[in-house]
Amino acid sequence: MSRPAGATAGPPRGTRLDPWLAQYSARATGMRPSEIRSLFSVASRPEVVSLAGGMPYVPALPLAEIADLMARLVAEQGAVSLQYGSGQGRVDLREQIIDVVALQGITAHPDDVIVTAGSQMALDLLARIFINPGDVVCVESPSYVGALGAFSSYEASIVHIPGDEDGMDPVALASAIADCRARGQSVKAVYTVPTFQNPSGATMGAARRADILAVAQQAGVLVIEDDPYALLDFDGALHPAIRSLDEEGVVYLGSFSKTVAPGLRVGWAVAPHGIRERLVLAAESAILCPPAITQMAIGEYLRHTPWLDTVKQLRELYRCRRDALVRTMAETMPAGVRWNTPEGGFYSWVSLPEGLDSRALLPRAIAALVAFVPGTGFYADGQGASQLRLSFCYPTPEEITEGVRRLAGVVRDEVELWRMFQQ
Repeated sequence: MSRPAGATAGPPRGTRLDPWLAQYSARATGMRPSEIRSLFSVASRPEVVSLAGGMPYVPALPLAEIADLMARLVAEQGAVSLQYGSGQGRVDLREQIIDVVALQGITAHPDDVIVTAGSQMALDLLARIFINPGDVVCVESPSYVGALGAFSSYEASIVHIPGDEDGMDPVALASAIADCRARGQSVKAVYTVPTFQNPSGATMGAARRADILAVAQQAGVLVIEDDPYALLDFDGALHPAIRSLDEEGVVYLGSFSKTVAPGLRVGWAVAPHGIRERLVLAAESAILCPPAITQMAIGEYLRHTPWLDTVKQLRELYRCRRDALVRTMAETMPAGVRWNTPEGGFYSWVSLPEGLDSRALLPRAIAALVAFVPGTGFYADGQGASQLRLSFCYPTPEEITEGVRRLAGVVRDEVELWRMFQQ
C-alpha cells in the first residue's frame, strides 16, 4: 500500500536499542538509574550478604494477624476496600496519622494530611508543583537517593550543603542560598531527613533543627522534612519535628514503610492548606486516589494491634544488628577506615582510607560475596567516591558479622595495593 502524499514514515528514530530515543522530553532523558536499584539483582543472590538495601525486617511483624486482617477486609468490607476512594486519602486514616505525628510534637488537623503511595510519591508531587527547570533545592551532604532522583527528574539544580555529626550546617545553608540568589537562581526548598538520616545515620539536635528552620524562614524558603525513621530511636527517645516549630513553612513527610510494611505503600504529607490543595490535585492526576485496601489495612492494624509494642521490638532488633555491624568493623577494618554509630534507623556511613574508591571497590566486594552502596549514589555532583553506606536492618547479626569480615578483607587488600603503588 502506498503512503499518502505528504505523509512521513513516522517519528524520527533514535537507536536500534530504543527507536523512541529522539522523542523523549529533556526531563526524561535526564533520568538516571539508582545505584541501589542497580545492585538488587546481585545483592539478592542467596550467597551474597547484602549490606546494601534498606529493607525493613518484615518477618518480625505479626504476619498471621495481618493476614487475618486483610482477609476480613475483603470478606466484610470488600465493597469499600476494593473501590475507588478520595484523592486525599481516607478520613479515618488521616485522623490516625494525626495521632502518629503527634508523637513528634506536631499539632495538625486531618484536613492538613494527604495520603500518598509511600513518602516517595509525596516527594515527586512536591517537586512537580514547585520546581521549574533550573530551580534550586538545597539538600544534605550526602542526601537520600530517592529525593535526588525526584528533584532531578523535574530538572532541579541540586546544591549539597555540608554538615557535621549534627546534620546540615545552618551557616553553610544561609551562604548557599545567598550565593544562588546572587547568581539569579530561584531557591525553592530545603530538603532534610533530620532523624537517623539516610544515608549518613546522623540526627539533628533540637537546636540545629531550630537553626535550619530560622535560616529557611528568613530566606522565605520552604522546608521539606522527610522523617520515616522518627520512631526507630534505639533508646526510645523521640525527636520533635521541625514541623512542630512552624506549621506554614514546613511540609512534613512520613511513612508506614519502616514501622509497618513497605509493600503496603502508605505514606503521607502534612502540609499548609495551599500546598495541600495542590498536592491533592497533582495526586489525582497521577493515580486518581491511593489504594483503599492498603489504607484500610493500615487503619485496622493501628486500631486493633499493639503496634507501638511491635515498633519497640523492631528498635531492639535493629539495635542488635547495629551493634554487630560496628563491633565487627572495630575488630576487622584496617586503620584509616572511619564510621559512625547511629542511635537509630538503618544505616552507618563509612569513610575509606586515602586512595580507595568505593565504586571501584564494589565489584571486588561482590566477588567476595558482600554488597554495599557506593557513596556517589547519594550525591548529585559526583562526590562520595571515598565513602559508602552499610545497611544493617535486614541481615541477621551473624550474617552482618560475616559480611563485614568479607568487606574488611577486601578493604585490607585494596589498602595494600594502594601502598605498593605509592612506593
